[in-house]
Amino acid sequence: MKKYFAWLAVAFFALSLSGCGYNDFQAKDEATKAAWGEVVNQYQRRSDLIPNLVNTVKGYASHEKDTLEAVIKARAAATSFQITPEVLNNPQALAKFQQVQGDLSSALSRLMVVSENYPQLKADTSFRDLQSQLEGTENRITVARQRYIASVQEYNILARSFPTNITAKIFSYEVKPSFTVENEKAISTAPAVNFGK
Repeated sequence: MKKYFAWLAVAFFALSLSGCGYNDFQAKDEATKAAWGEVVNQYQRRSDLIPNLVNTVKGYASHEKDTLEAVIKARAAATSFQITPEVLNNPQALAKFQQVQGDLSSALSRLMVVSENYPQLKADTSFRDLQSQLEGTENRITVARQRYIASVQEYNILARSFPTNITAKIFSYEVKPSFTVENEKAISTAPAVNFGK
């Protein structure tokens, strides 16, 4: 009878370990890190394209110095931000990362508006190629962010669901912050469209 209870205890212990979710946490954590790596990769690609784009615009729009300097300054801030694995678990650091990337996006938008004023620049093949690459990179950033958000969602569901939330508490698997929109209130309001004067 003691052997029977010993085997039953071993079987129960094995089943409880398989249901604790430890391995799932490892897999989801690695998936989150890989998704984050792709986000960073695409932001780096964008930063690498910017100097070429700025130099091309400089040749045509030398008196748009403020806009060009804003792009250069935003790029410097974005590339100087240290991206470490701790960023994934720190909401303040993730918010700071999002802010510097948002500033860079804003500066690039102003640069594209400036380019509209220069027909020769818009006709320049290298500018068009760089602009196309930058647009493609922005799309890749969006896709990478979506994948990261989905990966964090899966991880957070695992961390908050029973019984794996017990494993999360034991091994300190905290809920991870996700990307957020800085101006959520502003973008929730529909823009006013007025075709009149």
